[in-house]
Amino acid sequence: MFIVESYPLAILFCVITMLCWGSWGNTQKLAAKTWRYELFYWDYVIGIVILSVILGFTLGSFGEEGRSFIEDLKQVSGSMVLSAIIGGIVFNAANILLSASISLAGMSVAFPLGVGLALVLGVFINYLNTPKGDPVILFLGVALIVIAIIFNGIASGKMTKSSEEMKTRKKGIIIAVCAGILMSFFYRFVARAMDLDNFENPTPGMMTPYSAFFVFSLGILASNFLFNTLVMKKPFVGGPVTYSEYFKGNAKTHMVGILGGLIWGLGTAFSYIAAGKAGAPISYALGQGAPMIAALWGVFVWNEFKGANKTVNILLTCMFILFISGLGLIVVSGGN
Repeated sequence: MFIVESYPLAILFCVITMLCWGSWGNTQKLAAKTWRYELFYWDYVIGIVILSVILGFTLGSFGEEGRSFIEDLKQVSGSMVLSAIIGGIVFNAANILLSASISLAGMSVAFPLGVGLALVLGVFINYLNTPKGDPVILFLGVALIVIAIIFNGIASGKMTKSSEEMKTRKKGIIIAVCAGILMSFFYRFVARAMDLDNFENPTPGMMTPYSAFFVFSLGILASNFLFNTLVMKKPFVGGPVTYSEYFKGNAKTHMVGILGGLIWGLGTAFSYIAAGKAGAPISYALGQGAPMIAALWGVFVWNEFKGANKTVNILLTCMFILFISGLGLIVVSGGN
């Protein structure tokens, strides 16, 4: 299987993770013109599963090092499978909430709040589980990102106009916070199922990144029948939607959702592959720099802060600077 051998390449993979995690929401925005996010989410999950299979039989099976995808699945222990599946379930619950928040508050608000909070809590959780990197520099970077999140929240509040808009955005912010708390826990379950110290010759019973990502995706798919069905029947906004409506969607609409899953899945797989060299805390933290990317999309492409006054623009500029600075410190922490 393909294994990352150098720290710079691991960081490159983490940067790709950040770009993917911060960009998949665009597909939801595109689909939202004619398609409810609950229906979009089914295609999104299907895209994740498809990518996990493709990577398993390509990067996960080529090369001389490590166990191949099928060989690895045959030897994995039940406890490791369960850990990766739990990671998928936890992630799915969080991501459905994040998708709801995007539909209510927009990408430039939901991502920095939800995913930014997940970054902060997740770095602490993953560092306690597998300490790697200089803790002072790492947590200083996290602190800068916390301040960036606060600036984003203030800027969002200053953009709210009508009382109805304020109510909707407030609901989206609350849901984003709940999503962030849940999302901070999923990575450690998947990381626990992998032998991060030795991808070349993993401990018997543990998984490689490719098999872990595949099992993780099955956890997402299985839990979606519960979580998304509940949200379809009792949505956060609008009336209930049915499965019959899903099958009425055209091929183009379904493909947009699948594309979203492929983009997110690629980022996630690269994060797992990079974790062996960069370490779980750094790999997770860099990937969760996605709010900065999502905020860029929201501000400059979707015009979610159109007509903002000077104060809001200053807050947004400070947010971007703080996010970039925080991510830079996280990268440096791994080299110490």
